Amino acid sequence: MTHRIWYMLIAASVILLASLSGLNAQQFPGEAISIGSDDIGGVVSSTKGPEAGVWVIAETADLATRFVKIVVTDDRGRYVLPQLPKANYKVWVRGYGLVDSLPVEAAPGKVINLNAAVAPNAQAAAQFYPAIYWFSMLRVPDKNEFPGTGPKGNGIPENMKSQGQWLHHLKTDSCWSCHQLGDKATREIPKSLGHFDSSTAAWARRVLSGQAGNNMINGLGQLGPERALPMFADWTDRIAAGELPPIPPRPQGVERNVVITEWDWADPKAYLHDEIATDKRNPTLNANGAIYGATELSTDYLPVLDPVNSVTSQVKLPVRDPKTPSSADDTIGAPSPYWGNEAIWHSQANVHNPMFDARGRVWITSRIRPSENPSFCKEGSSHPSAVLFPLKTSGRQLAVYDPKTKQVTLINTCFGTHHLVFAEDANNTLWTSSGGGGGAVGWLNTKMFDETRDEVKSQGWTALILDTNANGKRDEYVEPDQPIDPTKDKRINAAFYGVTVSPVDGSVWGTVLGFPGAVVRLNPGPNPPATALAEIYELPWNHPNAPVHGFSPRGLDIDRNGVVWTVIASGHLASFDRRKCKGPLNGPTATGQQCPEGWTLYQLPGPQLQGVTDLGSAEASYYDWVDQFDTLGLGKNVPIATGNGNDALLALLPESGKFVVLRVPYPMGFYAKGMDGRVDDPTAGWKGKGLWATYGTRTPFHAEGGKGTTSKVLHFQLRPDPLAH
Repeated sequence: MTHRIWYMLIAASVILLASLSGLNAQQFPGEAISIGSDDIGGVVSSTKGPEAGVWVIAETADLATRFVKIVVTDDRGRYVLPQLPKANYKVWVRGYGLVDSLPVEAAPGKVINLNAAVAPNAQAAAQFYPAIYWFSMLRVPDKNEFPGTGPKGNGIPENMKSQGQWLHHLKTDSCWSCHQLGDKATREIPKSLGHFDSSTAAWARRVLSGQAGNNMINGLGQLGPERALPMFADWTDRIAAGELPPIPPRPQGVERNVVITEWDWADPKAYLHDEIATDKRNPTLNANGAIYGATELSTDYLPVLDPVNSVTSQVKLPVRDPKTPSSADDTIGAPSPYWGNEAIWHSQANVHNPMFDARGRVWITSRIRPSENPSFCKEGSSHPSAVLFPLKTSGRQLAVYDPKTKQVTLINTCFGTHHLVFAEDANNTLWTSSGGGGGAVGWLNTKMFDETRDEVKSQGWTALILDTNANGKRDEYVEPDQPIDPTKDKRINAAFYGVTVSPVDGSVWGTVLGFPGAVVRLNPGPNPPATALAEIYELPWNHPNAPVHGFSPRGLDIDRNGVVWTVIASGHLASFDRRKCKGPLNGPTATGQQCPEGWTLYQLPGPQLQGVTDLGSAEASYYDWVDQFDTLGLGKNVPIATGNGNDALLALLPESGKFVVLRVPYPMGFYAKGMDGRVDDPTAGWKGKGLWATYGTRTPFHAEGGKGTTSKVLHFQLRPDPLAH
C-alpha cells in the first residue's frame, strides 16, 4: 500500500465525520474569491472553521508531463491557484494538524470550496511533518563520550575528538549528502528488507543496499558502527513504539504568498543533482527557455524541460574514451528493498553541475575518459601550469552543449571538476572546483577556447599557496607537511568543493570540506599559475573570540558586496565578510584562525538533535545561493539555503536575521542541491520571475509515492498576497 493510499484512507474517515456533522466550507459566507479563466479559487475550512496556512494542491496528468501547482491559504482560509494550463485537476488540502482531504475534480475558471480533514490523532498528523522533525529525535552521543575510545570502548573511533567532528560526518559530509534522514523511508525499517533479530541487525543490513552500499558503509565506518548502529536502531524503535516529533509551524506572513509549480522529468531510476535556468550573471538570459538538469551517476543524458508547454526531452551525453568508467560497474553489496539486485545507475559521464554562459550554452562538469591524465598535465610537460604543479589524475572534466546546434563538445582538463561558475571578466573565465581532492583549482579561458578550439592552451590551474612570508607576492613554498619557513610561502593541501567568484574584485572563493572546514580566497593575479595567492579562513570552532561556534561548510555563494555565504553542518547559514578582519591577512599566523570576527552565523529553522546542547539546528543544508538580482521578490542579495531536512528552501532576510521557509509539502521529500533565479518578463511583476530548483535526492524512491516516483523541477514564485492572480 503506497503512502498516498494510506493517507487517503485516514482522510476518508475524517471527511465522513465532517459531512455528517453538516459542517463544510460552503457555510462560511462573505468569502467571495475573484478568479480568472486560468485560476481555481475558493475557501478551505474544516470542522474547526476556516483553515489558515494550509496548502492547496492541484495535480494533473493531462499534460505531456505530470504537473502540480501548490499555494497556501490566507488567514481566512481563502486560496487562489493561478496560471493553470487547461486540464482537469485533482485538488486537495494538506496541512499540519490535518490529513489529506479527498481530491475534488476541478477545472480552471471555477470556484471550489474545499473541506479540510482534521487529523484524528497526533500520530496521523505527524505523518505529514518534514523529515527534520523526525530526524531531530535521534539521540546522538553526548559531548562527554568524546574523544572516542574505539570499537572495544564506546564504539566511537579514537580519531573523533569532539561531538562536532562526529556530527559533520552524520550530516553534510556523509549520510545527508545523498538523501534525507527522517522521511518515512528512513525512519522505518521496510518489511521487504527481511526479518532480523534486532533493529541493530536490520540497520547493519540496510546500509549495504544497492549501488550506494559502499558509500554508506564508509560513512558508517567514520561514525563507528559499534556506536552508530545501536543509535539508529534506538531511533527507529522509539518511532515504531509511537514516539512523536515536535510539531512544525504552519506557513506565516510572506510564506503564504508562495506559488510552487512542479513538473516531472527524468525517469524513476534516475536522480537529479541540480538544474540551471539562466546565466548566473544575467538572470534575463534564456527567458521562458528550457531548464537543464544534471543526473550525476544515474544516467548519461541531460534532462530538459520546456516549462511553457510542459514538455520534457533529453540531451544524450558522449564520452571521448569508451573505457571511461561507469556507475553500472559499482558492486551491489546487498539487494535494494526497492530494486533488488538491479543496477539502476548507468553513467559514464557522471555530470554533476550545469551552468549557462552568456551565449546560452550549457556548460557541465562531465567525465569524458579514465582518470589517468594525458602527458601535457604531468611532470615533464611544458604547459605553464604543469611546470609549476603537475597533475597525474582527474576524475571529471568539462563539456558544453549548444542548444542552437544541438552539439556536445568535450574538453579534456588536467584538473578535476565538480562545481563550476563564470567570472565577470573579458575572458568569460570558467572556474571549477574539484570536489574536495586534487589540491588544485582549475579554470578554462572560454573566450580563447571559442577562438582557437585549443583545449590545452585554454586551461590552467594552480596550487593553493599562502603568503606566509608576508611580502605580498608568491615565492618558493614549503609543502603542507613541512613547518613554516619565514623566508618562504606555504602550500595548503586543500581543494575547493563549492566555488564562486566575487563581483567586486574577481577573487575566487571556495569551501574546504572537513572539520572545522574553511573558506579560501584565491587572488589569481596577472598570471594565475605563477601569481595566484590564497587566504584561508577556518570556521569559528572553539575560538575564544567567536560569539557563536560552527563547523564544516559545504556549498557557498557570494553577494554583490563580496560577502561570502555558506551552509555549515552545525545547522547554520554563515556569512564571511573579509572587510571585518582586524588582523593581518598574510604572514606566519594567517593560517586559518586569523579572522573570527569576519564570521556571522544564523541558526537554520527546525529543532536540534537530541543530545546536542550547542546552538544550531538538526538541518543539514547541502548548498546555498544568493539572489543577487531579486529574482524571487524578497530583495537583492538575499541568501537562500537548501533546507534538505525542512522540505524547503530557506531564505534569510539579513536585516532581521529571520528566515522565510519556502516549504514544498508534496510530494514529501523535497531535497534540493542547488537553485537559480530567472526573469522571464521584467514587466510582468511576480509572474515574470522566480526561482528554479529540483528534487536532488539520490533516492527519489524514498520520496512520497515510493518506487516509480521521479525527480521533479520546481518553480518558486512570490505573490504580493495569497490571492493575487
